[in-house]
Amino acid sequence: MLMEKLIKASEETGITTIAIAGGVSANSSLRQMVKEAGQKYNWTIFIPAFQYCTDNAAMIAMAAHYKFLVGNFSSLSVTPYARIS
Repeated sequence: MLMEKLIKASEETGITTIAIAGGVSANSSLRQMVKEAGQKYNWTIFIPAFQYCTDNAAMIAMAAHYKFLVGNFSSLSVTPYARIS
């Protein structure tokens, strides 16, 4: 699905410089498919080294860590709100 959308976006916009990042870039199958598409469509590809491909959970954990360090806490009675209507 991601590759179909990436190829379509490239065709529709003419963009040939492609970068993937974040947790999705740690997916080895996706990395390989992007590299193969890069060769086929003559794209310039940027994919970070695997050790720099953090997932969202790690980023959320770091944000929580820094809030903890400064004592930024919520009460246990707080109700989560996902902003979905």
